[in-house]
Amino acid sequence: MKICCLASRRTFFPRPLLLAPLLAAALSWPALAADAPAPLSANVTVNLINRLVERNLLPAADAAELIRQAEADAAVAQARAVAAQAEAIRLAVAQALAAQQAGTSIVPVAAAATGPAPAPDGTVRVTYVPEVVKTQIREQIKAEVMAQAREEHWADPRMVPDWVARLRLTGDVRVRHEGNYFPSGNDNTGAFPNFNAINTGNPFDVTGTTFSPQLNVDQDRSRERLRFRLAGEVQLDDGFTSGFRLATGDSSSPVSANQSFGTTGGNFSKYAIWLDRAFIKYQAGDAVAGHAEMIGRFDNPFFSTDLIWDDDLGFDGLAVQGKREVADGLTAFATAGAFPVFNTDLNFATIQPAKFKSTDKWLYAVQLGADWKAAKEVSFKVGLAYYDFVGVAGRLSTPFTPVSAADQGDTDGTRPSFAQKGNTYMALRNITPGPLNGFGTTNQFQYFGLATPFQDLALTARLDFNRFAPVQVSLTGELVKNVAFDRAAIAPKAVNNLGAGGPGNFVGGDMGWMLNLKFGHAALVQRGDWSVSLGYRHVESDAVIDGFNDSDFGGGGTNVKGFTLGGSIALSSRVWAGFRWMSSDSIAGPTLKNDTFQIDLNAKF
Repeated sequence: MKICCLASRRTFFPRPLLLAPLLAAALSWPALAADAPAPLSANVTVNLINRLVERNLLPAADAAELIRQAEADAAVAQARAVAAQAEAIRLAVAQALAAQQAGTSIVPVAAAATGPAPAPDGTVRVTYVPEVVKTQIREQIKAEVMAQAREEHWADPRMVPDWVARLRLTGDVRVRHEGNYFPSGNDNTGAFPNFNAINTGNPFDVTGTTFSPQLNVDQDRSRERLRFRLAGEVQLDDGFTSGFRLATGDSSSPVSANQSFGTTGGNFSKYAIWLDRAFIKYQAGDAVAGHAEMIGRFDNPFFSTDLIWDDDLGFDGLAVQGKREVADGLTAFATAGAFPVFNTDLNFATIQPAKFKSTDKWLYAVQLGADWKAAKEVSFKVGLAYYDFVGVAGRLSTPFTPVSAADQGDTDGTRPSFAQKGNTYMALRNITPGPLNGFGTTNQFQYFGLATPFQDLALTARLDFNRFAPVQVSLTGELVKNVAFDRAAIAPKAVNNLGAGGPGNFVGGDMGWMLNLKFGHAALVQRGDWSVSLGYRHVESDAVIDGFNDSDFGGGGTNVKGFTLGGSIALSSRVWAGFRWMSSDSIAGPTLKNDTFQIDLNAKF
């Protein structure tokens, strides 16, 4: 659409500033004396009425009434004319803005001196109005248009869409130097198979002449590592939120977001970013009483330590949390959830026309606890949890004869898809001896699964003492027992965690516990804040699943015991440095000592 501005012949109307005195004069016009000539007026109609009075053709009282009526009629006509002109300009400007948004050009057209030229189709003509009226109309239209623009977020560059205002972004960067040191005396004769490497690759021929993949137990290593995480949470309506987190990582490991410099091809190659969290959450209530439901991939919802769950571990599935104040200073809480650990491939077994049954794995968990403000300076929190892992234990396959590494057994899916080290393993494939495998002397392609089921009962507690605030003394402890552990059932099939005498002499265990004492500021929020900690842990081979607990102590996993010493200091409100020294030793089986030193520089935003 085109906008045409035409300059036409002007018809006189009193300006608004002159109109008010005229109206006042008209409403208070004095009676005309017959013997006194009326003053001259700029209005022709008023002068005509005065001349009629002078010639005695019209009574003075009637003249005054006529003048009042005429002035009043003129004022009404003037107001109507101004309103009509204002409406025309408002419509024209609104159409011009709409045309500009639609990309239509605006073309001014001049009028002929004798009158406006015929307007082309779609053209809007704007006739002359007084300047003061145009200014008032311009300001009114500007206010209306900008109000609409702010509401619809299309004109003001300072405005952003509504969802952006409800999005909160956070993130952190950590740069770490890590040294792994192995004291002399470790068994490097092939006693530590890397079961994770075997189970995530081709099956291993146990009758071959080469070692299986082995863990490093005798050569010191050092590496520089980076962790970057970017998280976002969007506030939705009626108590709902949605969130996500992206993170670095050498691999899809569930327990580490560290990216080691120089790996993944080296030569300054770029590093991968992984989807680390993605969830929808509903929150109702407050800090005293409320409940929350989460679905997707989210942070650990349980009150626990890294004895069972690594700090970086994310939970897939559904969790429900609730809390209620049951007495003054005493709040009870409960958490329950269902989490898929492994889902069978749709086409398993891949190379066979007849497929195998599913070997899905689940975690069902519940925790009950209480948070007690015992005194002004003392608080205590305790939780009792039961973690039931369904389908995680390995199962012996139906008898078959694999003739190559590509052949599959019907229980191959029961092997862990990720592991660290420490758990007890069993062979999964029931391989039938025959002429195709030298009657059991060749082609014994084997995978390995967990030798025990896991049903963990865990007690977690923390005592905080704030007598020296802002410095806090905190003692945290956790005790866990795998109540599904059956030593008699494990011993005949265990292939590791063996004592003197070899097969059958199983020496693994089902208990784990830890204590950690922390002294210093509860949070590093300003320059100079600090904390130090000292801890001890003892985690037997099958107390917990080694793929999910701490990835740093002893190189990660179970069957370890030892001390941890650490400290941190704030360099600013958002930057802090820290260190940890961890010294571990194996509990069962061959000797494996490991000392780990870490120094970190952290930043958050």
